[in-house]
Amino acid sequence: MTGQSKEERVHHVFEKISNKYDSMNSIISFNRHFAWRKDVMKRMQVTEGSKALDVCTGTGDWAIALANAVGTSGEVIGLDFSNNMLKVAHDKQKQQNMKQLTFIQGNAMELPFENDLFDYVTIGFGLRNVPDYETVLQEMYRVTKPGGKVVCLETSQPTLVGFRQLYLFYFRFIMPLFGKIFAKSYDEYAWLQESARDFPNKYELKEMFLDAGFSEVDMKSFTGGVAAMHMATK
Repeated sequence: MTGQSKEERVHHVFEKISNKYDSMNSIISFNRHFAWRKDVMKRMQVTEGSKALDVCTGTGDWAIALANAVGTSGEVIGLDFSNNMLKVAHDKQKQQNMKQLTFIQGNAMELPFENDLFDYVTIGFGLRNVPDYETVLQEMYRVTKPGGKVVCLETSQPTLVGFRQLYLFYFRFIMPLFGKIFAKSYDEYAWLQESARDFPNKYELKEMFLDAGFSEVDMKSFTGGVAAMHMATK
C-alpha cells in the first residue's frame, strides 16, 4: 500500500475488512469497547428528540446507540466514506427498524451539513484514521449547535510504566497477527496499529479541541489509558 495517501490507504483498509470489523474490534479490545461506549453515553446524557451525527460511523454501532437514546422523535445520521462498512450498518438498521436513523456516505473532512445543526456529534475510533485531525475537529465544531456536545472516543497512549510497553508490543505484533488469523488481513491490521501508535496522547488531543474553538473539554481514560474520551462543549 506504499505510495498511497493516508485517505486512500484508510479507504482500502475499511473496504477490505468491513465484514470482520465488529468481531475483530471485540477481539482486539478484549470486548472492552462496549463498556467504554456505554460509559460515554451515560456521561453524554442524550435527551429524547435530539439531533445527532456520528462521524466515521463504520458499521454503525454508536449511531444505533444514539438512535435508541434520541427516540422516534429525534434524528441521527451516521456518516462514513466506506460503502462496504455502511452496508453492514444498513443491515443492522433494517434488523432494528429504526426510522430515526439514516446512514450516508461522506467525508469527515468536509461534512455535508450547514452550520449549527446538531445537538451531539460523535466520533468513535475514527479520528486516528482521518488525513487531518484538526480539520475534522473544526468541521465537527462547525456543524454543532452552540451549547451542543462533540464527543470523541479513541485509542490513546497509556502512561502507566510497564503497561505502556505491553500495549505497544500488543499493537505492533499481536494485533496484526490476530488480523491475519481472524480476518486474513495482516497488512490492514498492521496499518491500524500504525494509526493508533501515531495518534496524539489525551493531553495533546485536548489542546486540539481547544484550538478548534471548544470552550471546555472533559477527559476520561479507560483501561489503563488504552482508550480515552474527550467531551467538548461548543
